[in-house]
Parts: sequence; structure tokens; C-alpha cells
Amino acid sequence: MTTQDQSRITIVRPGQTYRGQQGITYGAGASAETVGARKICMNVMPMPPGARAKAHYHKDIETIAYLLDGDCAIYFGDGFAQREMVHAGEHVFCPANLPHAPSNESGKPCTWLVVHSSGSDQDGIVLLPELDAALAARLGKKS
Repeated sequence: MTTQDQSRITIVRPGQTYRGQQGITYGAGASAETVGARKICMNVMPMPPGARAKAHYHKDIETIAYLLDGDCAIYFGDGFAQREMVHAGEHVFCPANLPHAPSNESGKPCTWLVVHSSGSDQDGIVLLPELDAALAARLGKKS
């Protein structure tokens, strides 16, 4: 974690990326890793066509995501029985502990701005491989 001078602001310049446990490559934003944040973080999540995050939830951490551009599906809930389509300009609130997986099925890139109520978006992630398999079967793809 980066330790920052608490009497100054810190700017994160574009170009830093990292691969999250969810299987997506993120554009690094303000987080514990980059600015020493403790209670909130924000990162950019670009999703090329066909990209899908691994099924997961964030233990005791809330998520808000804003779709900057494109269209994207989000699967959530018990057995991923629920699916919502999200369009550019829409906000999504995901309660803590709710299994979910965004899936870009639009054929065009989409980009999310994602905020978590923790210093790092990698905190508290619980992967759910059994839901990956169920979702892959539903979509007719390999998990």
C-alpha cells in the first residue's frame, strides 16, 4: 500500500493497469495501492466485447458502478437468475455480499467507473466458481 502525505491531494495519472481477481484488467485509479485510501476507492473497468468478470461478491463492501460508454449485462442473485441490461449514463448499486458478474454481450466495448466502500477493490472478494460454470452454461460458453 502507498502511504501518502495526508496534508496533500494525490493525483493518479492514466496508464497504470492491474489484473483483478475477477479476471478483468483495470485502469488503476485512487485506491489503497495508489494513494493510500482506506475507506473508498475508484477504478476504471474497460470491458472489450465478450469480456465477463468471474462470478464474485465483495464481503461487507458496497459497490457503485457508472457505465461511461456502451451497454453491458449484469448477472446477480441466487444462481444468477437475474439479469439487468445497463446502458451508458446509468448507475448501478450493488449491495454488499450480493453475487454478481458483469458481462459485455453487446459486441462493442464498454467502460465502467467503479467505486467500492473499501480502500481497494480487491478487498473482500469471494470468487464463486460454481456460478461461473452455471453462467457459462447459460451463455453457451466455457467458464
